[in-house]
Amino acid sequence: MRILLATLGSRGDVEPFLWLARAARDAGHEVRVALPGSGDVDTTGVDAVDLGVSFAELADTLTGGAGASLRAYRDRIRPAMARALAQAARVAVDWRPEVIVAHPKVLTAPVAARRLQIPWVVAELTPTLSPTAQFPAAGFGARSLGPWLNKVSYRVVGLAAAMFAREVEEARRHHGVTGPLPPPAATLAAFSPTLVPRPADWPDRTRSTGDWHGPLGGPDPSGSLAGFLADPTPFVYAGFGSMTGGDEASRAEAILLGARDLGARVLFVTGWGGLDPSRFSGAEDVLVAASVPLGAVVSHAVAAVHHGGAGTVHTTVRAGTPSVVMPFFGDQPFWAAQLQRIGLAGPPLDRNRLDPGRVATAITAAIGHTERVRQAASRMQSEDGTRAALAELSAVT
Repeated sequence: MRILLATLGSRGDVEPFLWLARAARDAGHEVRVALPGSGDVDTTGVDAVDLGVSFAELADTLTGGAGASLRAYRDRIRPAMARALAQAARVAVDWRPEVIVAHPKVLTAPVAARRLQIPWVVAELTPTLSPTAQFPAAGFGARSLGPWLNKVSYRVVGLAAAMFAREVEEARRHHGVTGPLPPPAATLAAFSPTLVPRPADWPDRTRSTGDWHGPLGGPDPSGSLAGFLADPTPFVYAGFGSMTGGDEASRAEAILLGARDLGARVLFVTGWGGLDPSRFSGAEDVLVAASVPLGAVVSHAVAAVHHGGAGTVHTTVRAGTPSVVMPFFGDQPFWAAQLQRIGLAGPPLDRNRLDPGRVATAITAAIGHTERVRQAASRMQSEDGTRAALAELSAVT
């Protein structure tokens, strides 16, 4: 097959597509990935095309209040998304794949599919597309709204695409596409059935593949990181990926002092800026890094304090490490609540009510879930999301 994978978003939206691309390449398929520009993902061995937008830079524009965020949407985010959506359609039409796999943000994928007369499928990296009465769409908080409203919530999520209806219409005009756009031939639910068992009322076209990931390990840690991991003293991993905003220094201080109360060290991974532990960087029980190979590192931690992004949740559970989830927004409250529902985590931390005592209590509760997390990790070892996804793509082409 000749497969185009197209995605937009932060690291957690991009890495699964890269792992699917590598699996497709290794299976003998011709594959290209259209993705946002970023220096924090490894595209080695992948035919990658830049869509001309950096979500790290866009995230920096959202650090003000509501007025600043609206101006950022008007002046930066919408123009950047317009360029990326137009480029995604151009890449597809010019490269002429046999099938397109698109992130939900790539709203011009059906335009290209119609122009080329090929199928396209949508990748659901977190539960936002396939309606169920069992739980609301991720992004609607942590609690059930009741069976009817739970299902309705998925329609509301779909309405967000209306913000870029003008850009989709422009792509239609540019490529001479008229008439109704094709629905996806399938929805690939690319998250672990161990963490989210398939609801009985999911639509038939939703196919549960499991998440798309690579080996749990990664490059062998070196330098100060290797030395930190070699020390037998327990440590807590703390990192918030692409999250930014809030009092990042006080957040780091509360985590460190809470861990110290338990006799643990802290590995701070600053990511896009959700933590500022700079005042503690010289302490003997602290290591600060901009990024680390998460799978290779988190398995050594006694607990992981993180934002609850889908990729981080899957990697942490697969490593057998219990989580303390501190959600910021989006799908993160869903994952925090889901881990608690299935007995793999305690209650999430409120990032606006953070102090060392709460952190220490949460870490202690998380460690109490270690055995159940390890059992879940064992079940996840049998899941092969990329292989299942490729089988589904073969079925629709």
